[in-house]
Amino acid sequence: MSGFIFGVDLDGVCADYSEGFRDFVAAERGVNPETLPLERSWDFREWGLDEAEFGRLHHKAVSESRMLRHLPVIEGAADALWRLSDAGVWIRIITHRLYVNWSHEAAVSDTVAWLDEARIPYRDICFLGAKPQVEAHVYIDDAEHNITALRRAGNDVIVFDQPYNRGLKGPRADTWDQVEEYVLELASGHGWLQPQLPGIDSGADRLLRKKTSSSQDDG
Repeated sequence: MSGFIFGVDLDGVCADYSEGFRDFVAAERGVNPETLPLERSWDFREWGLDEAEFGRLHHKAVSESRMLRHLPVIEGAADALWRLSDAGVWIRIITHRLYVNWSHEAAVSDTVAWLDEARIPYRDICFLGAKPQVEAHVYIDDAEHNITALRRAGNDVIVFDQPYNRGLKGPRADTWDQVEEYVLELASGHGWLQPQLPGIDSGADRLLRKKTSSSQDDG
């Protein structure tokens, strides 16, 4: 495959898993979501969850409440990824959402639906946990174990800032504008950038605007 490949994680990078899962857990417990801090550890110890209880609640959130279809989009992700895609970067979604057995159909279908609704561009998508097995020129992730494994295999990885990964060395991005800048710099070094194609609108809502315009013309 030709082109500069950007391996993009979803939860904690494009999708705000912490906020979505917090709302679900709060509803299950009948408590105010504010009692569950977003400044949390990877294992949710601040929420009083052990591994078994997290697995139970995550499974219920995915299979019954269809949480993965309704997660908030992290600010700036869609627009930055569209600009990168327009510049010739191959967006490869890499996510470990097949975490719990017996909810795979919901996880896969809701992930694809969420990507469409969030207007996230991508060329292909991989559902797996062993991310070093996937080819990309640079990755972005929030999970310490993924970042460590990817770097150990010799990969460039951007750390998307979250409370549970602040012990890791950079490059680190607090915003998607910073992510875009770093990826463009790397892609430029590989000679893979292209100018915005003529006649192509910019912005993540381009398809909606095109559809609206067509409907108005038909009317």
